[in-house]
Amino acid sequence: MEHSLTQIPELRSPWRTATLVASAIAAIELVVLLVLGLSLLAEPVAQRVTQTAEAKELAVTPKRRATAVADTSAMPRSRVSVLVLNGNGRSGAASSTAERTQALGYTIGGVGNAPRTDYTRSVVMYRKGYAPEGQRLAQDLRLKIVGPLDGLAPAELLGAHVAVVVGE
Repeated sequence: MEHSLTQIPELRSPWRTATLVASAIAAIELVVLLVLGLSLLAEPVAQRVTQTAEAKELAVTPKRRATAVADTSAMPRSRVSVLVLNGNGRSGAASSTAERTQALGYTIGGVGNAPRTDYTRSVVMYRKGYAPEGQRLAQDLRLKIVGPLDGLAPAELLGAHVAVVVGE
């Protein structure tokens, strides 16, 4: 006598139902555990990130105050000659920066194009011996990158003390 399990209805699918119920309960438990874990960890992680950010901000603040000392330059703004160069390739970028610079009291030594047009940020560069003037100009124009001549020869400054290369 042959019997198939499919002929007996109560033996056909009880294991499937039990598996589906157990899987649903496990999924609900997983979601509950994730929510509890995130809620318990979110606040300490947020506090740690805030503390780290505040510590970095405090570490940067003295550097900003140190640049304010650059205002004690020996040369008055009217005697500092500035060459403004367009380093981003946009028409009129150098002339508008030259107007802003002149409005601050600086003498414009010339306006032109930089040797390259791929500057992503504006830069102030100074000749040897004119670091205080370069720092002060950068502070006045609210530019963060200041340094000695890089990529420009002193002869290319056309007699200017400081150069501003306008970037994006």
